[in-house]
Amino acid sequence: MSGPRMNRVVGDFKATATGDKTIRLKDLRGKHVVIYFYPKDSTPGCTTEGRDFSALHNKFRRARTVILGVSRDSIASHEKFKAKQEFPFDLISDPDEVLCRKFDVIREKTLYGRKFMGIVRSTFLIDAQGKLRHEWRNVKVAGHAEEVLEAVKAL
Repeated sequence: MSGPRMNRVVGDFKATATGDKTIRLKDLRGKHVVIYFYPKDSTPGCTTEGRDFSALHNKFRRARTVILGVSRDSIASHEKFKAKQEFPFDLISDPDEVLCRKFDVIREKTLYGRKFMGIVRSTFLIDAQGKLRHEWRNVKVAGHAEEVLEAVKAL
């Protein structure tokens, strides 16, 4: 199964997020949307990535861009992670991997010799008309948020 295709409108979705919110992609039309998928709340790389997006949040906001983080963790876990790190954006809980499958980010991974299916760190930029404009897969955290911001500014 493959994710959305470049320059095509991304199909609407409905997802549960922090702050007792339901996020619908169609409700965000008129703004750019950055959706970043990460493996697990409160782990070093995921914490750094969230902090990097947080540090640039005002610049993203000025560029009419909404940031959404997604993992398979529960809303309770997300609420703790968001509060502890003071993230100014919402986190989406995707325990059934509906969004993960939509964006094709579940892959076989290996940790300490054990194989398992997990989220590959990936980011997607959707423009104000709902079209997928950029995707980053197998993301390395260092410098990533800045690269995404530059892509937003180039729209």
